[in-house]
Amino acid sequence: MTTALVVGGGFYGASIAIYLKRKRAIDRVLLIERDQHLLGRSSFNNQARVHRGYHYLRSFTTAHRSIVNSPRFEADFGPAIFCDFTNLYAVARHNSKITVKQMERFCREVGVPLEPAPKTLATLFNPALIEKAYLARECTFDADRLRSIMIERLGRSGVEILAGHDVVGFRQDGDTVHVDIRTAEGTASIDGDIAFNCTYSRLQTSLGSNDGGLFGLKHEISEMILITPPPELAGLGVTVMDGPFFSTMPFPARGLHSLSHVRYTPHASWIEDGLTDPYAVLANYHRESRADRMIRDAGRYLPALLDARPETSLFEVKTVLTRNEGDDGRPILMRRHQPHGRLFSVLGGKIDNIYDILEQLDGETLPSSEI
Repeated sequence: MTTALVVGGGFYGASIAIYLKRKRAIDRVLLIERDQHLLGRSSFNNQARVHRGYHYLRSFTTAHRSIVNSPRFEADFGPAIFCDFTNLYAVARHNSKITVKQMERFCREVGVPLEPAPKTLATLFNPALIEKAYLARECTFDADRLRSIMIERLGRSGVEILAGHDVVGFRQDGDTVHVDIRTAEGTASIDGDIAFNCTYSRLQTSLGSNDGGLFGLKHEISEMILITPPPELAGLGVTVMDGPFFSTMPFPARGLHSLSHVRYTPHASWIEDGLTDPYAVLANYHRESRADRMIRDAGRYLPALLDARPETSLFEVKTVLTRNEGDDGRPILMRRHQPHGRLFSVLGGKIDNIYDILEQLDGETLPSSEI
């Protein structure tokens, strides 16, 4: 009997576990999660935007994959998708890395809809700081509903879930992968024929000494605030491009809006060294909210936002590849340790990138009961 171990119970880990059961017919798939609940960290603590490409004008590859993947994601997770709002993108007059002409040309060339915002919406912006505003089609997702869908699919697929199991290392021994775990009862090891490291920010540290090289990761302690928007903004999503600006979107899981700011959302950052557990850094971080600064600065561009009421902050570790800091791209990373090895490490940049991972896995030879 073939056993696959998937470590990390976020959206990527859960999706890969379902794929292994349904598509690759692996006999036994165990999904191992350090917390007591699935999809509770980065899968929840993000802006919940389903990207359509607008956000990545400086990374054509990421924009193209968003255009390809987002309709599929929206179709696959329809009950969790929320599109009942008007979405606006605006280009700043100063300090933007893109121009109005570049925005319009890009959207025209890649085939995503973009049209000037009607006057009733355009007048919401400060004309001294915003050059032009546009209507754009994007949706958000309800993270709670997404979790429910994934848990139901995991159950129907026959994936076994081990919650409250903290993985502290991987070891390969011939055709066996040993996953070392720590629970409230002590330490143990779980053996499998293949393993997937989907631990996101702990991608490197969870490997222990198993891997000699680093992935090239940068971690940020980030704060996204949830706000009650003023009535004028209740049915809107707004993103100002492309620099030290902000974005606010409906956050369906809480019936609020999210607000993130390029300057104030990142609190601290560091380059992965393979030794420091990012979640330990987060746990010990003094979480002093910057909500007042986010609202005050965003209100310069969108004055109605000054009347927003901050409700709570979502602090999380955000992890990106250092090679994409210049263009803000969010490509996937999937590494097979050793040629034809039994251990994979996976890092996704956006939630709909999961289809790129699954397509890449289609081309990999995996152990199965049929071999």
